[in-house]
Amino acid sequence: MAILFCQDYYLGVAVLEAFKIRDFRLLWTGRTVSLLGSWLLVIAIPAHVYALTGSLLATGLTLVAEYLPPLLLGPIAGVLTDRWDRRRVMIAADLFRAFAVTLMLFATAGHSLWLVYAALIAESTGAVLFRPAAQAHIPVVVGTGSGLSSANSLNAFTDGTVRLVAPPLGAAIMTLTSFQALIWIDVASYLVSAAAIALTTRRQGSAGKRAPVDLAGGWKVLRSLPIAVALLPLTAIFLAANASLSALLVPFGIQELGGTEQIGLVVSALGVGFLLGAVAIRRLVDRVQPRYLLAASQLATAVAFFVLFNSTSLVVALPAAVAIGMFGSMTLVTPQTALQRVVPNEALGRISAVFLSAEALATLIGALAGPLLAQTLSLSAAVVVACVVTAGGALAGLVPWDRTATPDVLARAE
Repeated sequence: MAILFCQDYYLGVAVLEAFKIRDFRLLWTGRTVSLLGSWLLVIAIPAHVYALTGSLLATGLTLVAEYLPPLLLGPIAGVLTDRWDRRRVMIAADLFRAFAVTLMLFATAGHSLWLVYAALIAESTGAVLFRPAAQAHIPVVVGTGSGLSSANSLNAFTDGTVRLVAPPLGAAIMTLTSFQALIWIDVASYLVSAAAIALTTRRQGSAGKRAPVDLAGGWKVLRSLPIAVALLPLTAIFLAANASLSALLVPFGIQELGGTEQIGLVVSALGVGFLLGAVAIRRLVDRVQPRYLLAASQLATAVAFFVLFNSTSLVVALPAAVAIGMFGSMTLVTPQTALQRVVPNEALGRISAVFLSAEALATLIGALAGPLLAQTLSLSAAVVVACVVTAGGALAGLVPWDRTATPDVLARAE
């Protein structure tokens, strides 16, 4: 028992290593607050649109509005975040998003629904600028050794907590107060984030290159790094398959598990798994080669998905959901950390933006393909296809990457 306690204590200290750095604490605070504000609206915005229109199509278009900016502007945003001071980019993006969401306050009837879509597109545009800037800035603040894996695992843990708590909390706040109250909370969260980032120290590595920075140069860097070339399709394949199965979760839960309450328990189990994965990845990402870790986590996710969608009771479904969340979390953190360690920082904004665009496209394709395949063939056929694709991507990832492009992670952690 004492040994287990010491191991848990050590792991907790290791995860919190990055939190000792003042600038990272400020970045983490701003990111967490703004993320919480955004996720409070995940259920509230579609519910508000549906209440105004009664249209499933109008409600579904809210998702399209959020995905358009990453698809269209991602690579361009990467150029800008490598060219400009990334700290200022994050502050400006937060202020822009705070202004954007206020447009929803005026969407009080069906004829003003366009304001919701305009606000979502604008808010997502701000996120397209913020995310690659933040990913490129974190290694400047914490370094590329064990501090980086600590920072990424902390962020993953925070993401899991927010995704678990914020959507139902937002729905409850909307029921008790109003949709407008949630909008003001989101506005305040962006302002708090901007203020926290403004308190950080301006660092030389956050200002981008003074030499001309263009998209072609970013693609040249991408092509020169075998690990990045390998990770791009592997990540996209996983996210497409994951999105296709996520889109089928609700109908599966209704048909096989008994209804919406059971679906809620499965979603909560996914969140619990996400938190566990964020803790586990902190040690694994510094000790296991990225291709082995990514392949193992993707293969385990495929198996867990297959078990979940072939279950008929929560006794089997809940442990499978925990496994999906755990290994899915590890699948997301592994490539992010690997890229931050091998990509030159002056190009990291562009590379991160290319990956974010590919992720958005893959997620959108998967979310459409899963239900279409299930409707054309069957739910079980769609599940098998998605699991086979995920497992195939895991096995493809075992093909050796150029060792000269992948510094030894243990050496970097020392």
